[in-house]
This record gives sequence, structure tokens and C-alpha cells, in this order.
Amino acid sequence: MTKTTVSHPALSLAGRLRAGDQVVGGWFCPPEAHFAEAVARTPLSPIVLDVQHGLHDIASIIACVATIAGAGKPTLVRVAVGDFALASRALDVGAVGVIAPMIDTADQARAFVEQMKYPPRGRRSWGAGRAMAVLGDVEPATYLAEANDRTLALAMIETREAVAAIDEILAVEGLDGVFVGPNDLSIALTDGDRADTRDPILDAALERIVAAARGAGKIAGIFGGPAERAKAFRAKGFSFVTVGFDSMYVAAGVAALLDEMGEGTAGTDPAAARTSY
Repeated sequence: MTKTTVSHPALSLAGRLRAGDQVVGGWFCPPEAHFAEAVARTPLSPIVLDVQHGLHDIASIIACVATIAGAGKPTLVRVAVGDFALASRALDVGAVGVIAPMIDTADQARAFVEQMKYPPRGRRSWGAGRAMAVLGDVEPATYLAEANDRTLALAMIETREAVAAIDEILAVEGLDGVFVGPNDLSIALTDGDRADTRDPILDAALERIVAAARGAGKIAGIFGGPAERAKAFRAKGFSFVTVGFDSMYVAAGVAALLDEMGEGTAGTDPAAARTSY
């Protein structure tokens, strides 16, 4: 019998979310470990590294996961579409969860889970030495016994097909929950006409997703973007909401400093910060 040990605060994230805790995470695209550490030293937790639309590779993931862990925070990684090999590698270097984009079917969710969970839930290959070191020198037997429960496999819901199949997706054994991409979902629901997370066309789909997750006893998360949207999404019942992203944090911080100095910042809107991601 292995000794149950939560050696790092990051290892408690999955249990907290399953218990219904609400968390506000950060979103981080550039491959800059020191910047990632600065974000992790704010109240935001967890920090999501974006591979799909960001600039990360395995080297920057390794570096950023370590600095985020050094700040006492958990890391999740949003991989590129279908890159389930990177999903398991992200766990091997100390991430405690992966968000997989464009999951439209239960079969796609199963393929994702296979790479995320050890047998009997999946087929994840053993190679978690870096994770054990980063997360507090966890013993191999303990890591193996606890990894399936302490790591999160979250499927992104971003299309009409995914919303229609939400119950089947959430029924996949080993899938811990879903994470909505509201920009892509709004594009899908408007047949490519607009990307607008404020569009009322999203409301029914978001309500259906939250209700399905609750019914399945699983996690419902969403990319929040600007603070007012993150707040609105939380009010809809999402327990895991991210707010802002890297360049928005810088813009908001500079605006706050200038306001404190009494310098005029009229016409500037930190929430409108843009990146090429």
C-alpha cells in the first residue's frame, strides 16, 4: 500500500475542482519562463500554457512548468488539435492537466483519455521522473497510484457537433470534464459570421454544457477572456474560469500604474489587448 502524499499544492487542484471549488486561472502564450513565474505569483491559479495558439514547444513547457511549480501553482497545458502525444509528455514534466481542443465525439475523447491515464483507465506510458521531482519528490509508487485522480483530462467543446454530443463525451470513463472555447463556439454557432463571446447565441449551448457536466458529476471550465466575461461565465455555473492572458496582464498593469501616477489613460482599454495568438 502506498502512502498518500500531496507533496505540492498543484496536486490538490483536481480534487478541489471535483469537490466543487471555484478557481480562476491564468492564460499564458509566450515561451518565457520568467514571465510565466511572474503570472504564477499573482492570485491566479492554475496557469494554462497555450500550445495551440501560443508559441510553446516542449522545451518552454518544461521550463515554464518548473517555474510555475516553484511559485506553488499548478500548470495545465492546452495542446494543439489531436496532439495527444504531447498531452502525456506535458504530464511527464509536471503539468497536472491537459486541455485538448476540438473534441467533437466520444471516440475522440477516448483517444485523448488513453494517453492521459494509466491502466486500467488508459494507456499512458511510464516516464514521469521529471513530474515526480517538480511536484515535490513524489515516490514512483505513490505517483503511479495517484496520478489518474490527480491529473485532469479536459476536452474542449467548440463546435455544434460537440454540443450535440456533450452527454456522450462526458460519459467517457477517465475524462474529468470539459472546457469551452467560447470564441470558436460562437464562430461555429453563427456559421462563421462572428467571434463574439457576448453573443446571446451562446447562452443555450453554455447552459446545456454546464447542466450536462453537473449531471455527469464532472468539471465545467471555460476560457473567460476579459474580466466581465469571466464573471458572467462563472455566474452561468462554470467552476473553472480563466481570466485575461499574458499581454492583457501587462496592459492592465501599466494602465493601473499610470492611473496611480495621475497620468491620463483615456482611450486605452487593457481588456482590448491583442496578440497574434
